[in-house]
Amino acid sequence: MPLEEELFPSTPGKFKDRNRHVHRCFASTSTIFLWALFLIAITASYLCFRSLVDGGNQYFSKHNWSKQIFESAKIRRTHGMSVLVTGAAGFVGSHVSIALKKRGDGVVGLDNFNDYYDVSLKKARKNLLSENSVFIVEGDINDMKLLVRLFEIAKFTHVMHLAAQAGVRYAMENPNSYIHSNIAGLVTLLEVCKNVPIQPAVVWASSSSVYGLNEKVPFSESDRTDQPASLYAATKKAGEEITHTYNHIYGLSITGLRFFTVYGPWGRPDMAYFSFTRNILQGKPITIYRAKNRVDLARDFTYIDDVVKGCIGSLDTSGKSTGSGGKKRGPAPYRIFNLGNTSPVTVPMMVGMLEKNLKVKARKNFVVMPGNGDVPFTHANITSARKAFGYKPATDLQTGLKKFVRWYLSYYGYNQGKL
Repeated sequence: MPLEEELFPSTPGKFKDRNRHVHRCFASTSTIFLWALFLIAITASYLCFRSLVDGGNQYFSKHNWSKQIFESAKIRRTHGMSVLVTGAAGFVGSHVSIALKKRGDGVVGLDNFNDYYDVSLKKARKNLLSENSVFIVEGDINDMKLLVRLFEIAKFTHVMHLAAQAGVRYAMENPNSYIHSNIAGLVTLLEVCKNVPIQPAVVWASSSSVYGLNEKVPFSESDRTDQPASLYAATKKAGEEITHTYNHIYGLSITGLRFFTVYGPWGRPDMAYFSFTRNILQGKPITIYRAKNRVDLARDFTYIDDVVKGCIGSLDTSGKSTGSGGKKRGPAPYRIFNLGNTSPVTVPMMVGMLEKNLKVKARKNFVVMPGNGDVPFTHANITSARKAFGYKPATDLQTGLKKFVRWYLSYYGYNQGKL
């Protein structure tokens, strides 16, 4: 039988009826399929919409945070501000949050309490913040839904962005954590800030590390910053470029602060002065790095109270963002400032001050600095910050370390009379 006859039977009537039946069947099936796709699309769209609208609701409904956030963000002084402080359970973040709250500004903290260093210290800072009526939300700056929900509740006028993966040497162990926090987290936060109806002004923590291998001293904001010596420094430099882009395209008011070796009570355990104190008290040797030419490393140690004044001065003079809902309406301020002490001190001199305050002699091992991203010295030119908001550091290293040691002995329960 020819192929045509197999495909097209010779009895037209029977074929027509069968074809009509098959067509109806296919038409019915196609309709059901299309309706199913339509319903799936509608459901997916609804779920996506609810996800965006209710972003972070799982946190707030579970913990009943909305009211606490609203109250903590309330402004209690004339011409005050409502500030979201990221990294609020961190060293600088906790101090800035308390200072803002004490003068009557609204403050809400955000921190993910990661385990880069002792989480119990971060929890203790959280308790201190709670005693000062500052509420902290536990969450990550990469969680866009959470950030959107926070802005819906609080309508922040300013953001103090201090959350970051800190530390120069740790980047060799866990580089991805720096990309996640210092770049991806920054972009997520800026995306939320530029899309809200009334954009906040943003002040964020860059770092003196961006000066990298620069040999011109003191470091000025106009100096080259294209030779980073560590991945940490590279992510902070990238942050400066990213924030400039968001300022240029979306009209966000942005101020970057290059911190110079911040120290003091409630500090970070990974910092040299902190770990030296611990090891000296425990009778363990401390490792002091030197440059390859046997020159002592020097740092522009900056006391926490001075840095806090710089942070608040930056917020007060930040100016307004000019965009709304992601659309720029005019130029907005973009600034970068050094926050240092302008008085570099060598590491051996710093150790000598610790020995004096602890009344214990350190066991020292001098080692040539490895290629781990550290730089030989830092020294800040603070002229720009002084002109912009009267920044003037007032605490020398000897005085600052004395205050730190007093806190350390109290916090960790050492009895100085038995040392």
